[in-house]
Amino acid sequence: MRLLIAEDDPIIADGLCRTLRGNGFAVDRAANGLDADTALMANNYDLLILDLGLPKMPGLEVLRRLRARGSALPVLILTALDGTGDRVRGLDLGADDYMAKPFELPELEARVRALTRRSSGTTPKVQCGALTYDQVSRSAMLNGQVLDLSARELGLLEVLLSRTGRLVSKDQLVDHLCGWGEEVSHNAIEVYVHRLRKKLEPGGVRIATVRGLGYCLEKPQETRSA
Repeated sequence: MRLLIAEDDPIIADGLCRTLRGNGFAVDRAANGLDADTALMANNYDLLILDLGLPKMPGLEVLRRLRARGSALPVLILTALDGTGDRVRGLDLGADDYMAKPFELPELEARVRALTRRSSGTTPKVQCGALTYDQVSRSAMLNGQVLDLSARELGLLEVLLSRTGRLVSKDQLVDHLCGWGEEVSHNAIEVYVHRLRKKLEPGGVRIATVRGLGYCLEKPQETRSA
């Protein structure tokens, strides 16, 4: 999943980026409101973490413009402005959650997981044949055994599971798995898919390749034994 952090404090932003990337998220960072608004118009994200006190364009204006474009992107407001009026204005403009600085990273991570899970419209545990994926702990099990997945493999699995039975192009995978400044080629995507496929096949969970188009995680009734 791909997140945008709109935060002008470099220490807070760097800490958030490192933590969330370590949890398998692709993360972009905008240091001001204008850059955040531009990024939101140009890219597809799964969550926006938005500071209200941004330079060049206030966070509330970024949020207002986002909702005016008809976007339902989940938004977590993260700010030092903790007055009731600030919370009310943010929520009235369409924010989904609100955290005040200073904050605890484990709580923020839990809220990020909850918001991304809610936006996908799925239950905490997703089943695909012998594969079970827990969106709360972000862990996968195959035939009751925990799968050892890298951050890239985990992100890839999340994208494919969210589109089970549907084609996902390599460009879409790159878009969801990579933040700004990360260079991931189509060849690298093929390697990640190959590694993930080898880990899923013992349980009869199959990732089909559609030549020249992309990949599809087959629905359980369509899955064949390896």
